[in-house]
Amino acid sequence: MSPAGLEPAELPADAVEVGRIADAWGIKGWFKVLPHSASPEALFSSKRWYLLPSERGAKTFSGPHLLRVREAKEHSDSIVATAQEIDDRDAAEALRGARVFVSRGSFPTAATDEYYWVDLIGLDVVNREGEPMGQVRELLSTGPQTVLVLAYELDGKPQERMIPFVSAFVDSVDLPGRRIVVDWQADY
Repeated sequence: MSPAGLEPAELPADAVEVGRIADAWGIKGWFKVLPHSASPEALFSSKRWYLLPSERGAKTFSGPHLLRVREAKEHSDSIVATAQEIDDRDAAEALRGARVFVSRGSFPTAATDEYYWVDLIGLDVVNREGEPMGQVRELLSTGPQTVLVLAYELDGKPQERMIPFVSAFVDSVDLPGRRIVVDWQADY
């Protein structure tokens, strides 16, 4: 089952979920997108979005579909967009709940010492002495700073460690080497 006008597509291998379609917006086929990031540059930089149905609730389509975005712009606390395939409110409403993915390759290049969270997840973290601190499981935004949430084991039991992702504690990030070096001790 496909929403009117959308073509089934293969989800790119580097697809990253960046938001979800909340509802139709207006009567000319625009729709409202709730981004997963406070800085949704990926939604603006890519003109090819891939949709998957919501994991819960009513599903108006199945499998991945390609959406060719004409325009996306900020509007209050969300993003509104229009696409070539969506030309009226009914078509936009059929997308409600859809998960939005874009190819990681279409993200804008991050500035020096800036990183996309998706690139940090899974990296190994060691301290200056080379002791393993854990692996980045997720990141939390605490307002003024971001916190690395690390998973590690102690005596065979899963544990969690949090380290502020700020220059005072993070010495280096080596994306190709998949490693972060921190000024932190295991007993902190």
